[in-house]
Amino acid sequence: MPRLRIAACQLNTVVGDLDGNAAAILAALDRAEAAGADLAAFPELAITGYPPEDLLLKPGFVNANLEALEKIASRTGRCAAVIGFVDPGRDLYNAAAVCAFGQVQGTYRKRILPNYSVFDEQRYFAASTEDPQLFVVGGVRVGISICEDAWSPSGPIAEQAAGGAELVVNINASPYYAGRIAERERMLATRASDASCVLVYVNQVGGQDELVFDGASMVFDADGELLARSQQFVEDVMIVDVDVLPVFRKRLLDPRGRAVAPALPAVVVTADAQPQTDRQRPEPAPVLDPVAEVYDALVLGTRDYVTKNGFTDVVIGLSGGVDSSLVAVIAVDALGAGHVHGVSMPSRYSSEGSKDDARVLAERLGVDYRVIAIEPAFTAFLDMLSESFAGREPDLTEENLQARVRGTTLMALSNKFGWMVLTTGNKSEMAAGFSTLYGDMAGGFAVIKDVPKLLVYELCHYRNRIAVEAGGPPPIPDDVLTKAPSAELRPDQRDDQSLPVYGELDPVLEAYVEGDMTVADLVDAGFDEKLVRRVVRLVDLAEYKRRQSPPGVRVSPKAFGKDRRLPITNRYPG
Repeated sequence: MPRLRIAACQLNTVVGDLDGNAAAILAALDRAEAAGADLAAFPELAITGYPPEDLLLKPGFVNANLEALEKIASRTGRCAAVIGFVDPGRDLYNAAAVCAFGQVQGTYRKRILPNYSVFDEQRYFAASTEDPQLFVVGGVRVGISICEDAWSPSGPIAEQAAGGAELVVNINASPYYAGRIAERERMLATRASDASCVLVYVNQVGGQDELVFDGASMVFDADGELLARSQQFVEDVMIVDVDVLPVFRKRLLDPRGRAVAPALPAVVVTADAQPQTDRQRPEPAPVLDPVAEVYDALVLGTRDYVTKNGFTDVVIGLSGGVDSSLVAVIAVDALGAGHVHGVSMPSRYSSEGSKDDARVLAERLGVDYRVIAIEPAFTAFLDMLSESFAGREPDLTEENLQARVRGTTLMALSNKFGWMVLTTGNKSEMAAGFSTLYGDMAGGFAVIKDVPKLLVYELCHYRNRIAVEAGGPPPIPDDVLTKAPSAELRPDQRDDQSLPVYGELDPVLEAYVEGDMTVADLVDAGFDEKLVRRVVRLVDLAEYKRRQSPPGVRVSPKAFGKDRRLPITNRYPG
């Protein structure tokens, strides 16, 4: 029974950094070769980073990606490397090169192109219609597929298996959302068992704009049993020995030895596997619990957005509320306390309790903390506008003025010191428009933009719990988690004076935004009609605001941004 040593190389690539990505691929390949691997697999479009979007429209970019591939191929030896790249032919193709012995031995082009949710591949790539081929690595017939190819039961994996593949490598750039790993694992196990093939799934890791990739590369045996799994949200070169049953002859011949299916053509890369004296079979890394998984996604997405865009430090407005507290702990975990700056900006309506909570949070986190009262600027605006506003009672205008003074203050600190502003609005607020354009929405990155309010509380409790388990104090004060949510922009203000209570709001938002249900659908599902119509109107009216908001980490199946593209000018009633 042949045994192959596989290196599943889940890398954190950077879109457009061709030299840096090539260096990371070569470093991982060195580790694979040092471990005696027969085959090393890298993520989808590993050379360009994923998704490269309109960089693909630049011929110079595509040519440079080919030069990077040639550089990598020239450094390969006996260990076959499966590397994602952009292959230009008559059209552009999302492709994988099989490299060994200093050159590209063959190429596979993606057959099934996703064009839904955050994916836009049909804008850039052509789907391959070429006849498939296999690659013989260490005496094993290997099929190659790319991401979406694996999701079709009758797709390339089934076709390769019918043509004699004994092992299939599936390279991916599969974005994270909550619960995604379980969906993938069920699908991949089914695909492996249906094909009676060992299946090696390698996924990208890291943040790219609003997307975050969770890694969790996996290897399944021919019965669909999970053999190995990499950790989520960290780079890894996972070395796994797999026993490969020589089943292809059984598939190609009937019980009387007559041919029932033609064998696919195969390129011989290496004839025999390298002899191994030890067996590499790491225990599958455990899957994080649902709240921890979201938290780690937010940390990784924030770290990569800040650092990949050339920033080292961030600044956050600390109100003493739950949202800014969560953003602050995420920022500290992502960048370190020395790179996080918290600013309290009290107004005449700020409570002493909230000011104390902001200070205590900053002290427990060990971040730079300063107080900049906005009262002088707010008063100046009121005086400046008093003649124009004469005869009109104070209303939302004056509330928004405070938020905009705070936004201007944070942006001034950003300009002066080079700190990125992290905004603190959550998904519930973004959905309902409970935010101020050019105020609390002003900034570079919206960390919890895709986190509903109820989940905000769960994440805060989780972060406090792990701090206590580590022997430290909970970073978020108890009062932050127990007091009624308030923007504190007028006397005795509470969120539930402007919005339904979050326990009622969040389920309607999930069904309307993520489930694409209409008003009639929601009412039929049992939601109160008056509540539904109120929430739907709030969401629809705020579309113009969301178009002007910063990007933020996507952790749900449908986030505002790439996922959900509704017209601003829109008279459909819901």
